[in-house]
Amino acid sequence: MTQTLPLPPGSTIGILGGGQLGRMLALAAGRLGFDAVVLERDADSPAGRVAVRCLVGAYDDPAALKQLTDLADVVTYEFENVPAETVRLLVAQGAEVAPGPRALAVAQDRVEEKTFLNANGAPTVAFAAASTPEEARDAAERIGVPCLMKTRREGYDGKGQRWVEHVADAATAFAALGGVPVIVEAAAEFVRELSVIAARGRDGATAVYPLAENHHEHGILRRSIAPARVTPAMADQAERIAARILSGLDYVGVIGIELFEMPDSRLLVNEFAPRVHNSGHWTQDGCEVDQFEQHIRAVAGWPLGPTHAIAQVEMVNLLGAEADAWLRLAGEPETRIHLYGKRETKPGRKMGHVNRVKPL
Repeated sequence: MTQTLPLPPGSTIGILGGGQLGRMLALAAGRLGFDAVVLERDADSPAGRVAVRCLVGAYDDPAALKQLTDLADVVTYEFENVPAETVRLLVAQGAEVAPGPRALAVAQDRVEEKTFLNANGAPTVAFAAASTPEEARDAAERIGVPCLMKTRREGYDGKGQRWVEHVADAATAFAALGGVPVIVEAAAEFVRELSVIAARGRDGATAVYPLAENHHEHGILRRSIAPARVTPAMADQAERIAARILSGLDYVGVIGIELFEMPDSRLLVNEFAPRVHNSGHWTQDGCEVDQFEQHIRAVAGWPLGPTHAIAQVEMVNLLGAEADAWLRLAGEPETRIHLYGKRETKPGRKMGHVNRVKPL
């Protein structure tokens, strides 16, 4: 089902993926008067329970994708591990998909991603590709140790990667990662980790949120503080990087870009996610238009909303049983609690987040 853009209220937004990001996108769509239809393998997913309808099926099931195409006026996705072929199939069936297949394909392969970034004026650490134990050893020797070896595809929250301290250990690390193609990255002696959330509309207009300062534990984002304390020059640098990436991908929607601040104040791109991003959750209580509404606005062809901060926010992920403290958290005057409705609590699993809000 297709309509002329911009989509009027009452139109249907299709969402691939039923996790917490899909849930918050569906809620944002509802606030703007849209219906959300979710395609997810689990019939009892967090997003599926707040959508108008949940289609149960695999992301590469042609029948399920055809059903989604028939129902939705535009289709988007909540995470980047949706097969790129899925998006190509949706487009072939006549669906309007945003972000498009190129952004997804580039983000799914770390070598393609870094190659794209460097070609578009977004600097990264030095890197090399490897597909065999011998190539992995050569790459580590060429890049220098210590270096970080990651699988080219998949892997998130610190999974699918290993540090290589000595060149002789590269083949062992390659085997430990499953013997699949990898990328070997130079170590980044960064001062801190930052991120920028940006959006691009169908008319090419862009909107960039203030930077967030991020702190990770065991490869998982623990907290973000935004707006980060940065100089105007650094904010401009991040905005230029975001604009180059968005333009190079002919992007529509919200993107999350992870950055390293180097000792000389340069920003290097670690990676980007072609979707709304964990480090952008602060915008729900720190901005007039949060990243989820912004994404729906962009894919629906609406004007982008304002991105300036209206509060200082510390976002903290609630992992595992930490979400059981919901009653205490709900009683803290400065705290805004966002729970994801996940049925099963597991150690390290993101069950929700809180935004602790202070005046600017």
